[in-house]
Order: sequence, then C-alpha cells, then structure tokens
Amino acid sequence: MIDTGANLTHESFSADLDQVLERARASGVTRIVVTGASRQGSIDALELARRYPDYLVATAGNHPHHASDYDADMDALLRDLAGQPEVRACGEAGLDYFRDFSPRPDQQRCFEAQLDIAVEAGKPIFLHQRDAHDDFIAMVRPFRDRLDRMVVHCFTDTRRALFDYLDLDLHVGITGWICDERRGHHLRELVANIPAGRLMIETDSPYLLPRDLKPKPKSRRNEPFHLPHIARVIAECRDETLEQTAAHTTATAEAFFNLS
Repeated sequence: MIDTGANLTHESFSADLDQVLERARASGVTRIVVTGASRQGSIDALELARRYPDYLVATAGNHPHHASDYDADMDALLRDLAGQPEVRACGEAGLDYFRDFSPRPDQQRCFEAQLDIAVEAGKPIFLHQRDAHDDFIAMVRPFRDRLDRMVVHCFTDTRRALFDYLDLDLHVGITGWICDERRGHHLRELVANIPAGRLMIETDSPYLLPRDLKPKPKSRRNEPFHLPHIARVIAECRDETLEQTAAHTTATAEAFFNLS
C-alpha cells in the first residue's frame, strides 16, 4: 500500500522517524508521499525524500492557511522545487474557508499561482478544500484540460462535492476520517462511488488518528503504519477484499505520482 499524504516533516516525528518508517514498512506500506505545505515544510519534504530515496517522495506547496505568506520569493522557491525529480506533485494547495487563517483573496491568489506552477512543471497537484467548494471548483475547472492529474486530498465533504469532483475526473484521497463515528459516517456510504483508478488512501499523519483502533494507542499521533487499518475499513465499505482495495489504490498512486 502507498500512503499518499503524510506530514512527516512535523516536529512530532523529529525524534524517531527511522522507527516510524520501520513500522510502516513492516505493516505493508511500500511508499510514502511526504506532504509539503509551507516554505520550510516543502524544503524539508524534499530533504526527507533525498534521505530515503527508496521509500519517500515529496510534494511542494503552500497550504491556504499560509497564503498570506505567498510572495515572489515563495513563488520562485516552489517553481524550483517543482523541477526536482523527488518532488512528484505540486501542493498542498487550495482553499480553506473553515478557518480563514489567511484572507480569502490571498488564498485564491496563492491557489491560482500553484495551479500555474503545476501546469508549467507538468506535475500533478495535491489539493485541499474545506468549506470552499463553490469557489474551489470554479478555480479548478479552467485548469482541468491542462492538468491531467489532480487529487482532492483528505476528502470529507458532501455527496454533491464528491460527484462534482468525479464529473471532472479528479482523484480522491480518503483518510482515517472514515473511521470517525462522529464525523465520518457519511463517507462510509460515499466511498463506494469512487471508481477504482480514482481512489487513493492516506493517513495525513500525524493528524486524524483513526478513532476505532483497538486497543486505543497511548499516543494521539497518527503514523503511516495505520494505513492498512484505514484500507480495511474502506474495503468493507466498498464490498471489496482488503487485497483488492490495496491493489487498485496502489496502482492508482503509482500512476498518479509516477512511482513505478
């Protein structure tokens, strides 16, 4: 299995990253995509991909929370990073109106710039959207013919949003949110609608520790080795075996991130 989104540059992994990766390998996670979501985070994601070239690849982007920090230097940095072979996708990029840590016009400017970078680099893009669907889809649609691979990471939204994405033939990433009995119940019905070839799985570590793990871990830190648990829940919801879900999501991730 491939974890298509893990924030391994997070400080919580600084003391034991080797052990984290060993546990992931032992659980059946064959590759991990390290998310770059800020200036330093994107630099660090590339450094990790270079340190573990047989196991990690990176993305490079600027999360909408940090959109107000997007300046000419950041733009130049992301254009440079997008050209590095270890960086397999642009982003994390998108819109987040749930928290509005950056003003919405800044988010839109930052997002459009990164869509342009992905087009110029010929790389796929790793997308974030929360409470901003209408503006998000309006910005993505004009780029669809110029970007053949776009994934809406950590999908938690509505049936309408999902089918809008599928109508545009976007990829969809599902996390341990589906394991949350409080907030993720609707995903258990929706995930069966995502065609094989468009579904990918991710942990979004260290966030979104699956709530249904038994026994409950002592730490609240999520890790890539929990990916098989998430895959097992997804398989059940799709009326597939774990092996079937693992096979088609792995093939999809390999094609999307050029991992073969």
